[in-house]
Amino acid sequence: MIDAQLRRAMERPVAIMAARIDVPWITPDRLTVAGLVVGLGSAGLAAAQWWWLALAAWLVSRVLDGLDGSLARRRRARNPQGSTSEAGGFLDITADFVVYGATVVGVAVGATAGAEAPWWPFLAVLLAYYINGATFLAFSSIAERTGRQVDDGRSLSFLGRVAEGGETIAVHSAWLIVPAFAWQIAVGWAAIVMISAVQRMIVGYRLLR
Repeated sequence: MIDAQLRRAMERPVAIMAARIDVPWITPDRLTVAGLVVGLGSAGLAAAQWWWLALAAWLVSRVLDGLDGSLARRRRARNPQGSTSEAGGFLDITADFVVYGATVVGVAVGATAGAEAPWWPFLAVLLAYYINGATFLAFSSIAERTGRQVDDGRSLSFLGRVAEGGETIAVHSAWLIVPAFAWQIAVGWAAIVMISAVQRMIVGYRLLR
């Protein structure tokens, strides 16, 4: 819901950061892998209940996730005849899915260890992520094949709804800041993501008719 505004607000700062790290040995794919590794580290830190370190690692991983695309666009603008890396887009979305799922599991382990906190809200989040991801990946694939892409600069045709990347970053940060309320946050977040999944089902079906 807030991704468009967030991307506009962060475009210049991220572009400046990308310009400063634009050296031959740093590539967009390496930034993606670095974000994946740091994100998995955040999940492990959360499972160990090192909440503030987990939060720092989570935010760094999201910065790296934004930098890879900015660096790729910068290099394409400088060399329009260069090859466009579809593999990079694939790696980026795959890394996002892995990090999102891993951090949910990490928070669930840490928040329920030695506490009377239920597991099911985190399982509900994972189910909602699964359904939500299936809807926009299926739409993107069919839209590409039928020439009905939604082009917003990302690798996939993304159907924006209530729950997007900005909200995900905020919620995952929230349960690292207040882990005692992580399962309650997860209940609400699972409901929101499920609503987004239903919205994407309806909108995607209508766009492809």
